Amino acid sequence: MAPERGEEDVRKKAENPLSGAEKGSSARDYLAEIPSPSFRLWAGLCVILSVFIIFAFYSIHQIQWLEDFQINVVQRNFKASVELLRLENDANSLGITLRDMTRPKTEYPLRYWQPVLGRLHEDMANAVGLEGRYAVETRATSSQIKELQGEVAGFWRTADRAFAAIDRSSIASARNLIQTTLETQDAVITGTVASLIRLNEQAQVDAARQIRGVYGNFERNNLLLLGVLLLLAVATGLYTLQANRTTFERLRHLAGTLQAQSEELRKLSWKLIDVQEATLRQVAHDLHDEFGQILTAVGILLSRAGQKTASKEDIQYVKDIVEETLQNVRDRSQMFRPAILDDFGLNKTLEWFVEQFSRQTGIQVHIEGQVEDAPMPAEEAVHIYRIVQEALSNVARHSGAEQAVVRLKGERGELSVEICDEGRGFAPESERNQAVGEGFGLLGMRERARRLDGTLSIRSAPGKGTVVSARVPVRQLQQT
Repeated sequence: MAPERGEEDVRKKAENPLSGAEKGSSARDYLAEIPSPSFRLWAGLCVILSVFIIFAFYSIHQIQWLEDFQINVVQRNFKASVELLRLENDANSLGITLRDMTRPKTEYPLRYWQPVLGRLHEDMANAVGLEGRYAVETRATSSQIKELQGEVAGFWRTADRAFAAIDRSSIASARNLIQTTLETQDAVITGTVASLIRLNEQAQVDAARQIRGVYGNFERNNLLLLGVLLLLAVATGLYTLQANRTTFERLRHLAGTLQAQSEELRKLSWKLIDVQEATLRQVAHDLHDEFGQILTAVGILLSRAGQKTASKEDIQYVKDIVEETLQNVRDRSQMFRPAILDDFGLNKTLEWFVEQFSRQTGIQVHIEGQVEDAPMPAEEAVHIYRIVQEALSNVARHSGAEQAVVRLKGERGELSVEICDEGRGFAPESERNQAVGEGFGLLGMRERARRLDGTLSIRSAPGKGTVVSARVPVRQLQQT
């Protein structure tokens, strides 16, 4: 029943070769090699959003600037133009009024014109004040407005002197003052107002030119920003395409690798079944031939002893068979599972195996270095022993070498095991096919190293020997 359960367990492993912690560890190791494009994609998205935000702030700023400029310049120019036209109209009205006042034959006395001039005075004062508020602040405009304010104030002071002369009945003096001074001042006011109108028109032309420039810059910057956004979108799309292609290629490679490993492990599992059957056949053959022989000899000897016909030679013959069989049993039990590994550790086991190997094959094997005395469970140490055993077996079968070296070295938390020979070597590129198709020896060594979370590499070339190197984390061995 025990062999049947063993076969069933092996078949289950063959159906699901990557199971449990080993499957998760292997998958995580391979997936860790695939770089995630998420960070760069998020970075590209953030860059695009940042450009959009900058574009929005820029657009809002330009629109607000245009609104402020329109309010502060265009509308003020328009209001200033209205006030200047109002002043121009008042100045023309003053000129007509002054002309009517100085006619030789007027229908109204000069005193009656005072309310008319008073209304014009009030209207001009209001217009001058509003013009000072709405006019664009430039050096020329400010100077002209100050002159206008002074000229208007001087005009009305002269008008007050003229009406004071009228109150004193100095009509001739008042007429002379109106003709010689007031009309001249009115002409000066009209000229200043005309100059301000020209400055205001120039300011409107400059404002229109500036607005066109702002619109031109805004349109150009919009096109530039749209171009940048387009380039970023294209770059992000190309990167996404390339990243997805790279990811899918690596995933395809990962799937191929896992499939190849699954196939290798499945074949290895079936090979283990074959090895198990061969082992059982060998054990059955040994039990039948050797133990059957010794038991038959013992039975015959006992029969003769009962008849008192057994000789000393017969007893010695049976004794030799028993001793030889006992030695064979010990040797084969050590090959199946060396008890020395459980009792004395890896160093003594390797020394014993190398001695047995050299005696059986005639190949001189030397051990350099040793495993540190740190505690190492036999369940883990047996894998290192099997790697050395399989590597030396390959030396005996394939290399044709007369000497081999086993190097043991512990450094940087790792145990390094190297098996070197100077035999005929082989082409490394055929290593995988040999491992799968011939003896599964290389694949078995690699799986044992992987079981210890280590690595196994093979360096070889035709005619230059072979180096089998295994590296295993010592910390993992100590914690297991």
